[in-house]
Amino acid sequence: MTNISIKNPPRKAVVPVKHGKAERVSRRPKMTKKAKLINLLSKERGADVGSLSKRLGWLPHTTRAALSKLRKSGYVITSVKSGNSKFTRYRITSLPAGQGA
Repeated sequence: MTNISIKNPPRKAVVPVKHGKAERVSRRPKMTKKAKLINLLSKERGADVGSLSKRLGWLPHTTRAALSKLRKSGYVITSVKSGNSKFTRYRITSLPAGQGA
């Protein structure tokens, strides 16, 4: 006879209960930070590093690294520094080949 042991048996999904009511479980997938970054950069005005960092919970150098990674993956990101603003705004102007708008 062979002994089969399961280290971590599968568990049933448990929905926590608050005040007698079961909490709602979202069926919608969570939006990744990369998707949030692309969404913020796709807007008409774009965004600056400070606002991106604040919205995503990243440090500025992490945000700039993410911008570089997007560029390397094929996104065309333009940077615009207006005369009266001290911040540079970044905006996606073109998606990588194979992705529709």
